[in-house]
Amino acid sequence: MAKKSSVEKNKRRTALVKRFAAKRVKLKGTANNMALPPEERFAARLKLAELPRNSAPSRIRNRCELTGRSRGNYRKLKMCRIKLRELANLGFVPGMVKSSW
Repeated sequence: MAKKSSVEKNKRRTALVKRFAAKRVKLKGTANNMALPPEERFAARLKLAELPRNSAPSRIRNRCELTGRSRGNYRKLKMCRIKLRELANLGFVPGMVKSSW
């Protein structure tokens, strides 16, 4: 089980990303638009830099929904490899069979 503080911090980051998503997209569009004058694009970059760092989507860590583990996660299942194997061995994951060779 991961530290509760790490899991909560990640949840706060996710909330910040959702809150600032529209503003961030608008500013990025302005900053990358080559048809605009350089001063306007630079001003958009400065405003983008003033946004909270944790509002950037790249700061979110993929974590296991069950344990909070940050490594070895399957994005599609939102679960770490360890819990996936445990649930598969118990027969709770349809279509997954225990490997043996």
